[in-house]
Amino acid sequence: MAVATRAGRPEAPKIIPRPARPLPWPLQFYRSAVGKKWIMALTGLLLVGYIIFHALGNAKMYFGPEEVNEYGEALRDLGGHLAPRTHLLWILRFGLFVAFALHIVASFSLTRMNWKARPTKYQAARDYQVVTFAGRSMRWTSYIILVFLFIHLADLTWGWFNPDFVRGDVYGNVDASLSRWWMAGIYMIAMVALALHVYHGVFSMFQSLGLSNPYIQALRRPAAAVTALFVLVLNMSFPIAVLAGVIES
Repeated sequence: MAVATRAGRPEAPKIIPRPARPLPWPLQFYRSAVGKKWIMALTGLLLVGYIIFHALGNAKMYFGPEEVNEYGEALRDLGGHLAPRTHLLWILRFGLFVAFALHIVASFSLTRMNWKARPTKYQAARDYQVVTFAGRSMRWTSYIILVFLFIHLADLTWGWFNPDFVRGDVYGNVDASLSRWWMAGIYMIAMVALALHVYHGVFSMFQSLGLSNPYIQALRRPAAAVTALFVLVLNMSFPIAVLAGVIES
């Protein structure tokens, strides 16, 4: 009902807006800094697992062309008679892509939140005694890995950068690709960046997941160092082996 004012004119009733409906709990959690760190940690764990599995699969190069080509064929035939050929592999690829995309988006969002929390730069030089070089270089190693990922797929999966590319011939394609010194150089630079990224990712993963047990915390640095060193040594061995003629088709 309208309320009369002193001038005798009716006053419009006040409209009280409805409160916004809260977002579902998973979205609310993701919008927080803690939620973004959890997403980065869990997707990072998945990606590190894939990196290790991929490196071990590539190690079949040392057993000859038949072994590594059969490995590639087995990946395409995952599921056997239970699923159409390559379908399960593409599902795994899609899941990996989603994890990779979530990792990047969460990282970018968390960086923006940090920038908004501190709009001005540090007035004095920062003390880097605690922050490692791997941590300080995370942004740059991310860029290097993204560029290398495109080059790697275009070279060994799509055959764009490899004039001797033969679909299905994993051994021959790797040999033809890494026999070029400049491609081997790109590969090795990217592997150094990947190892630094993995080191800091594994090191910070424990803290992001809230694993504060002193015994677990004591494993942070050794676990990060062992994982990064394993990835670096095994992946760096492939271009070196190709250039040295150990791997040759």
